[in-house]
Amino acid sequence: MPDIIIEKTKDGSDTLYVPELNEHYHSINGARTESMHVFIKTGLKALPDSGNDIHILEIGFGTGLNVLLTCLEKPAATTVHYTSLELYPLEKELVGKLDFSLSEEEQSLFYKMHDCDWDTFIPVTDTFHLKKWKANFLSVKTFPVMYDLVYFDTFAPDIQPEMWLPENFLFLYSSMKAGGILTTYCAKGQVRRNMQQAGFVVERLPGPPGKREILRATRRK
Repeated sequence: MPDIIIEKTKDGSDTLYVPELNEHYHSINGARTESMHVFIKTGLKALPDSGNDIHILEIGFGTGLNVLLTCLEKPAATTVHYTSLELYPLEKELVGKLDFSLSEEEQSLFYKMHDCDWDTFIPVTDTFHLKKWKANFLSVKTFPVMYDLVYFDTFAPDIQPEMWLPENFLFLYSSMKAGGILTTYCAKGQVRRNMQQAGFVVERLPGPPGKREILRATRRK
């Protein structure tokens, strides 16, 4: 990855800025606020509370904020199996400088997640198992399980247009359980149409501060 700069966002939590791409990892209006709204409230909290294990796929591990918040916010009695794809992991020194307004216990959990070995499931807690998969999503041909929830958190279509193509959403659709949810911060019309072309039922939902709308796509039952 090119040079990366840590920047403070409006809710006091950090994001990363990549000057070469002119792109941030999170919203400058609040990194933690955005993750909570887009992925936890709109995704995790929208799943039915069946008491069964939850399988989550994340496209873009990035800073690890979505992983941490999912672990903290998941239903207490549910075991989560969380797979996160990332081709360009962050340097440990950079991770150590990130501030997400965490308690001492949460900070320890955050570092534990970053220290996990890659390409294998690690029990971060008794009920949260994490697999950080160092891979290019575009090169993955199949997944080992069907997912209840997908966090689509790659760089924006202007930066990575190849990630937002209809065939990628069709692949994800075929990799999800009936009624499974895919959520993303992006609300562009072409992205919504690409999701619909893949078979998803797509909703426009209110976005976090600084963003009018986001998208939530559901696989038909």
